[in-house]
Amino acid sequence: MLILGIDPGTATTGFGLIEVIEDLKGEKYKLVDFGWIKTDKEELKEKRLSLIYQEITAVLKKYKPDVMVIERLFFATNVKTAMAVSEASGVMRLAAAQQNTAIFDYVPMQVKMVITGNGRADKSLMKKEVRKLLSFRSPNHKKTYFDDVCDALAVAICFARKNMLNYGKAGKGGEEK
Repeated sequence: MLILGIDPGTATTGFGLIEVIEDLKGEKYKLVDFGWIKTDKEELKEKRLSLIYQEITAVLKKYKPDVMVIERLFFATNVKTAMAVSEASGVMRLAAAQQNTAIFDYVPMQVKMVITGNGRADKSLMKKEVRKLLSFRSPNHKKTYFDDVCDALAVAICFARKNMLNYGKAGKGGEEK
């Protein structure tokens, strides 16, 4: 099963694609691809959302994942930021719907609990666990936006751990509670 994880944002959106491989020893995860979509804050909001839509659509068309899993905004102290992230999430959902890709989402606390066993885990522990689960190192570039990519990969792994057995029974699409 191919799972596309998304950490939505308007400035930077992280994405990570994993493949779930089941063998006699259990479930394993293979890193297929990861990256980020960066938009120019000087551009009009409409242009930024259009770029996000186009880039997510390109990833969906290239890999044809079985599901797309989005990190859901849990709360926000800045309403303007929350609205912008919600709009970005909306265009990503539209792209997935147009490609007939099932959509699920989780709040960060759920993801942290599934990945580390602690719903309040910090970024460094999350990155360490994601690296360990996928057996890879983060890029050595000066600014890679790896936090966004790590969040995207974590949400994909979260879906895999919570839903692999139930996915076929529940049908495609829906929101995980």
